[in-house]
Order: sequence, then structure tokens, then C-alpha cells
Amino acid sequence: MIEYGQAFWLALIQGLTEFLPISSSAHLILLPHFVNWSDQGLAFDVAVHMGTLIAVVGYFREDFKSIGLAWFRQWGDTGASVESRTGWLLIQATVPAVIAGFLLNKVVEGALRDPIVIAISTIVFGLLLWWADQKGRRTRKIEDLQSKDALLIGLFQAVALIPGTSRSGITMTAGLMLGLSRKDAARFSFLMAVPIIAAAGCLKAVALISEPGQVSFEIIVLGISVSFVTAWVVIALFLRSIEQVGMTPFVLYRLVLGLALLAWYW
Repeated sequence: MIEYGQAFWLALIQGLTEFLPISSSAHLILLPHFVNWSDQGLAFDVAVHMGTLIAVVGYFREDFKSIGLAWFRQWGDTGASVESRTGWLLIQATVPAVIAGFLLNKVVEGALRDPIVIAISTIVFGLLLWWADQKGRRTRKIEDLQSKDALLIGLFQAVALIPGTSRSGITMTAGLMLGLSRKDAARFSFLMAVPIIAAAGCLKAVALISEPGQVSFEIIVLGISVSFVTAWVVIALFLRSIEQVGMTPFVLYRLVLGLALLAWYW
């Protein structure tokens, strides 16, 4: 049974890492391994994902409201708009990861949760992020994206099924490669997170039905609350500072983490 201390730290890690380009899945796999914690269970996994989902929807509530309304209104007299096009881009960018997740879920949950796999993907995709950040033109905005751009970002997002890749990191990498500014690459990545986190939560919720273990209501509330508050703060600070700070600090962190894992487990 998961305890309060374990719940707090796992929820904090989830909130901190879900939207930073450093891989939340890697940290959530590694932390229990290093401190010898028992598995937290599917119910708690659903809870912390729910917390980060509520955070990103709440932070971008005005964006989602305008995109949603415009998407439905396009079928009427209003016609297409920038917001409705953004809605289509998000749908197109989500499809590859949903298909890949459905087909490869068992492989990801099994063989790919190895520390060596995490170490290599942390380093490789960290370097790719650095290259994209250095070489990207950073002149385009989200409204400049085309369908082919959204599909490419979606294909990159599918690669994030490999632990250590970082969903936010790989989608920001794709956005930067396509010439988006740092802030727009991050913003599109965060908007894309909603359907993917929701889909992952639904998968875990379905699996939860057959799981015999139970988690207390207080632990669930703690997990949702801590991950929600932490994720909201991270989103706000990241978007406020990324144009000035750039991706280099996160790349350096990934390199240190990846090399340390290789030294420990090789």
C-alpha cells in the first residue's frame, strides 16, 4: 500500500517533469527503483495524470474554449478560422501517438522500461533537442503550421512511448525543427498533451477495473492536488522564461542523468 510520503514525492515528480523536456516516465520508473519503493499501483498513476491534465486544461482554458467553439462553428455560417485550423492541427498531431500507443503498449510497458534504454534515449533525444534549438529558425508561429507539419510533430510524439524520450521534449524538438519559436513550440506541445494524457489515463482506468489493489481516497486526493499545483507552476514558469533560457539547461541535465545511469547500470 502506498504511503503519504511516497505519494507526495511521486506526485511532485509527475508535476515537475510532465511538461519539462526531461521525461516524466523515466523519473517515475527510476525513483521507486532507487529508493526501493513498492509499485504505487494503477489508481495512483491515474490520479497524478488527472492532476497534470487538469492543470494544463485549466492553464490554457481560454485557448481550448476558443479552439473548441471555432471548430464546431466552422460547420455553420462562420466557416474556417485560425482557431478551427488549430483544432484540426491538434487532432492530426494526436493520431500517430494514439495508434502507436494502442499497438505497442505491451512492448513499452515491458522490455522498454529498462534503465539502459532510458539512459540511451535520455542522451540521444537530449542531443537532438539541443541541435533543434540551435539550428531552428524560430520565426514561425502555431498558425503558420500546415497539416504535414502537425503529422510530423505527431510522429515525433509517438516516439515518446520509449521511456526517457520525453513527450514534451520530442514534440518541442519537432516544433523547433519546423521553425517554430521556442514559446510556440512549447505551447503547441502543451496543447497536444491534453488528448494524449487523457487517452493514457483512460487506458490505465480500464486496466484499473481488473486490479485488485486499493488506494485510499486521501492518497488519491493528495496525488491529484500535488501534481496539479506543481504542473501549473511549471507550465507558467516555463512559458515565461523559455525564450531567454533556451533548452540548454534541460539538455545538460539529460546528459548528466543519462551518463550517470550508464555508469551505474552498464
